[in-house]
This record gives sequence, C-alpha cells and structure tokens, in this order.
Amino acid sequence: MDNLIPFFRSYALLTDKANLTFKGMQEEYGACIKCDRHCSDCCHAVFGLFLIESAYIKQHFDQLGNEEKKAALLRCSETDRGLKRMEKMLKEFEDDPGMQTHIMAKEKIRCPLLSNDLDCILYPYRPITCRIYGVPTKIQGKARVCGKSGFKKNDSYPVFDLDGIFRDLYILSQDLLNSLENGNPAKASLLISVSKAISTPIDELIHETFG
Repeated sequence: MDNLIPFFRSYALLTDKANLTFKGMQEEYGACIKCDRHCSDCCHAVFGLFLIESAYIKQHFDQLGNEEKKAALLRCSETDRGLKRMEKMLKEFEDDPGMQTHIMAKEKIRCPLLSNDLDCILYPYRPITCRIYGVPTKIQGKARVCGKSGFKKNDSYPVFDLDGIFRDLYILSQDLLNSLENGNPAKASLLISVSKAISTPIDELIHETFG
C-alpha cells in the first residue's frame, strides 16, 4: 500500500531513536549489556504491536523467501496456543491487575520470527520493544530492565522512555487510520500480536480489526 509509505518514514524515525539510545548505552555501559547473538530472552517476551508497527513488519515479512515465511507461519500456531493459555490465566485474575502484570512478565512465549537457529528473521525490521530490550526502560511509569543484564538495582542509569514511544506509535497509528476511508481512529490503541501481524494481509488487518 503506497499510502503507507509516509507513515513508515515517520515510524523509521522512532526506530532510529531507539537504535541511537541503545548504541549510546553500549558505549557508556557496555559491560552491563549482555545482548549477544542467539540470546533469545526478549524473543520470548509478551508484548503487542500498534497498527503502524504491525503494517511495517508485515510489509517486510512478505518480502522474505517462501520457505522462510512458511516456517514462520507454522510457528504462529505454537505462539497462538501460548497466547490463548496466557489469556486464560489472565481471566482468572480479572480483579487483580498486579497479578496480571506479573503473569505477562513471567510468561515466555516464542515469537514466530525466531528461527530454529535462534536468529530473528526480520532483525533489521524488528519491533522497537526488541531494539531496546537490553537497556533500562520506563514502562507504565516504572523502570525495568532485562534480568540477564548487569545493571544493578540500586544504581542510577539513563532510562529509555518506552511509554513515550508507545504514545508516538499510538498517534502515528491514529493518523494512519484517519487517512483511510474506512479506518476507525478510535481503535488506534488496539494492540495485536506478532503472529497475527505476519499472518494477516495488511488490508484485512486494517479493515477487519481497525475498521
């Protein structure tokens, strides 16, 4: 969809911001960052994508080879089973937001983009959450960091404002929906899984989920 190109350019500015933050943290606190190839802790974390990021990932996923796409789509079934299992647990604690947050933080569900060789098949186009996973971030007003990192609990470090990025992604998704004839900007806050993003045509995703 050519009409998405301007929005993808705006989204790229957000990924650049995340990349620069991670690079700066590596230069200053390299010993604390334990991210290495085949470390897949972040590839089993549970998170959702805003529409703009979903469309961006889908566009690049469609450009992969057929065998690579087929293998990833098969992994979507495993991912979806894990998500349904987690949703069932969350329903058991509908009146306990704290427990729900704990469940989501502890649940490990494999991302379908993670190959059997433990490589991300869309690494250059990975979500922003994945790009800054190994450094301290602010999520829902609280500082968080990868448990495998060397950042110490009582020390002070720069924090990447992931809440702010989420706001930017929401606004960008809202603008995208406003630009479409059948888009519903009121649904810009809806999040979807990586598995749904790569297994659903962009037009269908927008009109059925966000229409």
